[in-house]
Amino acid sequence: MYLGVDEAGKGPVLGPMVAAAVLADPAALPPDADDSKRLAPSRREAIDAAIRGTDAVAVGVAFVEPGEIDRPDTDMNTLTVRGQARAVRAALDGGGGVIADLDESIRIVADAGDTSEARFARRLGEFVADPGTDAAASDADTPDVDVSAAHGADEDDPVVSAASVVAKVARDERMTEIDADYPAYDGLGSGYPSDPATREFLRAYVDDHGDVPDCARRSWATCDDVLAAAEQSGLDEF
Repeated sequence: MYLGVDEAGKGPVLGPMVAAAVLADPAALPPDADDSKRLAPSRREAIDAAIRGTDAVAVGVAFVEPGEIDRPDTDMNTLTVRGQARAVRAALDGGGGVIADLDESIRIVADAGDTSEARFARRLGEFVADPGTDAAASDADTPDVDVSAAHGADEDDPVVSAASVVAKVARDERMTEIDADYPAYDGLGSGYPSDPATREFLRAYVDDHGDVPDCARRSWATCDDVLAAAEQSGLDEF
């Protein structure tokens, strides 16, 4: 038994990044768990339900909201480490009987969110062991951890694949909730900058309100582009 961790939504301009951690024996997981990007939405949802419905599995989820992403004193690598660490601690906090079966130390396998796998693993271990001033951290004691990180772990490791699915389903659910907050528009799309529906939503919202919505990561270049285009359009009309 070990803990796999991954995140979804690192690149979108809308909505949070979501990290998930799954503590399990690989044999307890659905056999077709895979990198979430390879699975149809309906299959992801079914696998997520199966994972969460298994008593021998502990799950933790953490949300990194746009306001935190936009802070000037951080960066996406640090936020990815922080989000994954929060998810790990959430899984450990809620593990109940699963945690009781662990030894004094726990192995963590992470999908590396940094160009350096070793650096990402080291930082994740530090954040899990000592979250410092992280307001989202729990007060629970954390066992000693042995952390490894690899690029492509969400494809190669079954427990990290399970975490990938949980993170993606949680983000999709949050995006559905956010979409419902904007009934006057024709949908947010996927939230990714390359999605025409997402760009159209941002353009229409800025036209109506003069600023990007609260669900947007205003530090993203996409928001700068939409705001600049709206300003130029106003100057042209003047």
